[in-house]
Amino acid sequence: MSSLIQRKKPSEKPSPPPEELPPPDDDSQSKSSKSHKKPNEKVKWSCLDSCCWFIGCVCLTWWFLLFLYNAMPASFPQYVTEAITGPLPDPPGVKLKKEGLKAKHPVVFIPGIVTGGLELWEGKQCADGLFRKRLWGGTFGEVYKRPLCWVEHMSLDNETGLDPAGIRIRAVSGLVAADYFAPGYFVWAVLIANLAHIGYEEKNMYMAAYDWRLSFQNTEVRDQTLSRMKSNIELMVSTNGGKKAVIVPHSMGVLYFLHFMKWVEAPAPMGGGGGPDWCAKHIKAVMNIGGPFLGVPKAVAGLFSAEAKDVAVARAIAPGFLDTDIFRLQTLQHIMRMTRTWDSTMSMIPKGGDTIWGGLDWSPEKGHTCSGKKQKNNKTRGEAGENKTKPVNYGRIISFGKEVAEAPPSEIENIDFRGAVKGQSIPNNTCRDVWTEYHDMGIGGIKAIAEYKVYTADAVIDLLNYVAPKMMARGAAHFSYGIADDLDDPKYEHHRHWSNPLETKLPNAPEMEIYSLYGVGIPTERSYIYKLNQSPDSCIPFHIFTSAHEEDEESCLKAGVYNVDGDETVPVLSAGFMCAKAWRGKTRFNPSGIKTYIREYNHSPPANLLEGRGTQSGAHVDIMGNFALIEDIMRVATGGNGSDLGHDQVHSGIFDWSERIDLKL
Repeated sequence: MSSLIQRKKPSEKPSPPPEELPPPDDDSQSKSSKSHKKPNEKVKWSCLDSCCWFIGCVCLTWWFLLFLYNAMPASFPQYVTEAITGPLPDPPGVKLKKEGLKAKHPVVFIPGIVTGGLELWEGKQCADGLFRKRLWGGTFGEVYKRPLCWVEHMSLDNETGLDPAGIRIRAVSGLVAADYFAPGYFVWAVLIANLAHIGYEEKNMYMAAYDWRLSFQNTEVRDQTLSRMKSNIELMVSTNGGKKAVIVPHSMGVLYFLHFMKWVEAPAPMGGGGGPDWCAKHIKAVMNIGGPFLGVPKAVAGLFSAEAKDVAVARAIAPGFLDTDIFRLQTLQHIMRMTRTWDSTMSMIPKGGDTIWGGLDWSPEKGHTCSGKKQKNNKTRGEAGENKTKPVNYGRIISFGKEVAEAPPSEIENIDFRGAVKGQSIPNNTCRDVWTEYHDMGIGGIKAIAEYKVYTADAVIDLLNYVAPKMMARGAAHFSYGIADDLDDPKYEHHRHWSNPLETKLPNAPEMEIYSLYGVGIPTERSYIYKLNQSPDSCIPFHIFTSAHEEDEESCLKAGVYNVDGDETVPVLSAGFMCAKAWRGKTRFNPSGIKTYIREYNHSPPANLLEGRGTQSGAHVDIMGNFALIEDIMRVATGGNGSDLGHDQVHSGIFDWSERIDLKL
């Protein structure tokens, strides 16, 4: 019995037959296979892994550099710069403080186009959460987050040139309105900081910010900006012991202040009612920086095809990118529609016509070469090495084709576009998504523009009236571009003439001084070669012809643009002519003989990256950090005059070019 119930030892338990073992599942197989991989077997590297690795390296490098930047002493960049270039000069504020100069005359800053901040006060639903946030200036974050909403809010009404229904955008107030355009990109900040060294503060410095999109008179109609400027200047003069103000306008702010000087003395309701001696009582000097007194050709390219040199080059590098419907956003088409609602842009259309800017066969700058040397002859460079540079017809602001730009006037056959019949047919129907006035021209009207072939300053006005009649109709109510035959004609009392120095008189203020301060030595856009664009992807039918290019270092033709001397935005002719000739001495434009001075600053780029934008720049905005310019302004603000500065300082051919202009004085 014991043998029957005897148990087997555990070790003797029989194994189940192989066929009865449960089959292993897939997971166990994969785990087993992974655990038995050979040591030399490579792991697969996916594209996603590469992207993550690259982003991680970029972020790590950025954080490391940011740590070093915040950890280093504030004087380290200056130390490195001085080690490379030698000791840096004292900033003007420090230098003049050592000389014992102190704040004396109140200073008023007038910013130009695009450099002043704009903030939202009322908007559509897409702009929720943006109350009093900057839509222009600052970080421009909303451009990337909600671009179509941003374009809608930055545009003005196409009929009135004022606010669209349900939208209110207003200028930022105070010195912060234009001290920096974006983080780290100064405009007025360097000048303000240097003035602070000698005792200036907000009680004797004032930023006359305004909505630079509006026509000049409409800034008064909507915001009473001109009235507030008048009141603030009067207050600053009275609270500073009767010392007159020094006005410092920049860029389009120069034209804005020209308008103000006529407005403030004109009787109400059109003017400010200050009387004919207001400027004489309140203004010591007007120190214009980079002033486009006679307009800029760059404005024509911007209004005609929503581009200038930089945009045209970008289009050439990436064909179709700016024209194609990318993420449902036709970039240049939206820019054109938006900027054509900004009436202020029409203030910078060239003034004075062919008399100032030249015709088919002449221009004041004839003989200029971009190497800085005067052209001696028109010979071609052969084996002997003579000058190969061809004469440039700067008076032809727009030419359709390089051959037309260089052809003798007798060989150019113009077909007048003014009577061409417009139609509704356009090459690209998808362009209807964003309306521009090109939609109303039709194919026939577009071809007529190209067949006219060449446009001088006189013809450019007719051209813009043809391609953008709504825009120019609004502009005609606020701006004028001619030359007055009789300045005593009552028609010139209308505000549309006040920002044109060729159609107005300076104030009766013989003790006042007017300065024109601007940079030279930088190639600046003067005229353009265009082509008719028939690409099915393009909604704008005309483009700068970037293939028109010459490699000769003395040639001024680069990427479809003829350049001349200037500050990269304003040609010397526009910035300097009024102070060099039209206002020099007693003339019909300057009956009281206000003294005028030209101060040119030769461009010198920064020696290294640590210098930032440099202290000797002549570029249109960077010149605001030019130590020599800042010192000139500060010396006048502390009581100096043109004689103390050394009278004129000229590096360009402005006096020679001015003499070639036959203008009745």
